Amino acid sequence: MEEFLPFFPLKLVAFPAEKLNLHIFEPRYRQLILECVAEDKTFGIPVFKDGISEFGSEMRVEKIVKTYETGEMDITTRCERIFELITFKEVVDGKMYSGGKVRFIENVLDGEPSQWLQLKELAAELVEVIKMDHKLHVAEMTQEYELAHKLGLSLEQEYDMLQMERQSQRYEYLINHMRRAIPVVREMERAKEKIQMNGHFQHIDPLKF
Repeated sequence: MEEFLPFFPLKLVAFPAEKLNLHIFEPRYRQLILECVAEDKTFGIPVFKDGISEFGSEMRVEKIVKTYETGEMDITTRCERIFELITFKEVVDGKMYSGGKVRFIENVLDGEPSQWLQLKELAAELVEVIKMDHKLHVAEMTQEYELAHKLGLSLEQEYDMLQMERQSQRYEYLINHMRRAIPVVREMERAKEKIQMNGHFQHIDPLKF
């Protein structure tokens, strides 16, 4: 089933249930947000990477936190669903913003507990290697989407995950990412330690040994 959404293209990925704070300053997007609040409707964030991409996130405005004298706004939003773009209109008739028809993507929660356990173990190992375990508490995370944002995926990798309908596929994608990343990061950390050690020894006068 296709639905129409007003669009606010951004160079980012928002995953389901994720909250996103936005500062709205362009007149066309101020119009969009005010209409969404007044009419209790959602808007879409098509991912922008070298142009409008085929997939994006349906967002709901949770609160207008602050309105400035200029008309600019600080808002909080929440991602509800993922969509695939069907049509795109650069300017909607009678409006200032873009929009188009979308098809919403089903989120199949078929991930295995063993996959989730393996993913969290690998994520905890990576966080320990980069010495961020005091800031990123992997044990408290409950969703693969949260891990994806915290563990350094690129925009392209997050966009790949956005298109995946099955949770098991997202689990496997992140597991493979961690398996590739950990040896590389571990070697980088060793190199940093070696550089620091060499730099420290350079200040020692060899004649005093």
